[in-house]
Amino acid sequence: MGDPLYAQGIDLAVLLITLLKVVLTFVFLLVSVIMYIWFERKFISDLQNRIGPDRAGPYGVLQSLADGIKLIFKESLVPAESDRRVYILAPYITTITAFAAFAIIPIGDRISIGGHQTYLQLANPPIGILFLLAMSSIAVYGVFLAGWSSGSKYPLLGSVRASAQMISYEAAMSLAVASAVLITGSLTTRDIWQHQHTWNWNLWQLGVVPFLIYIVAATAEIERPPFDLLEAEQELVAGFNTEYSAFRFAVFYLASYMNTITVSAVAVTLFFGGPSGPHIGFLPALWPVVWFFLKVFVFMSAYVWL
Repeated sequence: MGDPLYAQGIDLAVLLITLLKVVLTFVFLLVSVIMYIWFERKFISDLQNRIGPDRAGPYGVLQSLADGIKLIFKESLVPAESDRRVYILAPYITTITAFAAFAIIPIGDRISIGGHQTYLQLANPPIGILFLLAMSSIAVYGVFLAGWSSGSKYPLLGSVRASAQMISYEAAMSLAVASAVLITGSLTTRDIWQHQHTWNWNLWQLGVVPFLIYIVAATAEIERPPFDLLEAEQELVAGFNTEYSAFRFAVFYLASYMNTITVSAVAVTLFFGGPSGPHIGFLPALWPVVWFFLKVFVFMSAYVWL
């Protein structure tokens, strides 16, 4: 089932609405990453009996934005022995794939914009799950090319280790995702969500095993603890991005946190009913969005706790 926005053909208004959805989705991810980094730093500082960021903005909430601006204006060096074009391209491969993977996640029901009905979802391709797995696989190239193009042995070894880990868990994650596809009978993420309306979540229908396999494999894919072996400082310094600095270094971290948000959103969509949840009378279009983000926040908090 395609987006009703394109049911009557494509005109200027449809193109503008599509562009608006692209911009809003990217801005939302940027803001989410900024808030997530702040939350992670505050949460860990509380665990360690520290204050954490408290200078930029109220309660330090703008500290991540300040760090990003600082990195943008720093000098971005390119190693003399590097393959310059590949070295510059690699960070953007990881970021583009992270954004593209999130683009197919439904975060709510349909809404009306300028008299046009559209989904609260950037794209709903008929091969959505295959597209998601493809983006996960392409991201490996960004990691490997970053290490290979740096012209240093430490990033190269780090990229080989990271790529091997990501590829190794790809099969397990694909099988876990396939279980949701088989019970739904569709490859589109919106159909998978709508199959779980009310409380008939795939978690109850499939059991906890596919979910556990997915969450372990996905944690390894995004290289969060305890699968953060590629950042073994005693052996590999900082891993595949050792030779990166300034804005390009920030782009890698942006992609990493985008992937964490995407993995959490996919888990919610596949196993926990997506945006489904109880509605209250007023603002009916808002409640699916609220429930979706509350569920995603639980997973993101769990990754911080790990």
